[in-house]
Amino acid sequence: MVNTQTLQGNWNEVKGKLRSKWGQLSNDELQQFDGDVDRLVGLIQRKTGETRSAVEDFLNEVTAEGASMVGRVAEEARRYAHDAGDMLQEGSERAAETLRYGYDEAETMVRQRPVESIAVGFGAGIVVGLLMGLIIQRR
Repeated sequence: MVNTQTLQGNWNEVKGKLRSKWGQLSNDELQQFDGDVDRLVGLIQRKTGETRSAVEDFLNEVTAEGASMVGRVAEEARRYAHDAGDMLQEGSERAAETLRYGYDEAETMVRQRPVESIAVGFGAGIVVGLLMGLIIQRR
C-alpha cells in the first residue's frame, strides 16, 4: 500500500506526475486530497478507468522515487556537513600553526636582540597609551 506520509510530503511532485500520466485529472480535484489514499485511488479510478492495482502501483513507484530523492538529499547534506567540518578543522590547524610560528619568531627575535625588543615594546606601549588617552578624552 502507498505510504501516506511520503505521499503527503511530496504531494506537489506527485500531483504533477499524476496530471502528466492522467491528464483528465483536474487540478481542483487533486487539490482536495486530504491524506485519504483510498479516496485518491477511487477518484483516479473513476476519472481514468484504471484498475485499483495499476493506480496503487503508480503511486508506490512515485512515492518510492520521492523517498529515494529525500534519502539522496539527506546523504548529500551529511557529506557536505562532514566536508565543511573537515575544512574548518584544517583551517583552525593552519591558524594554530601560523600562530605558533609567529610566537617562535618573536621569541627568537627577543632572545637575539633583547634591548631592541624592550625599546619596541616600550614605544608601542606609549603609542597605545596616547591613543587610548585621546579616545577617552573625546568621550
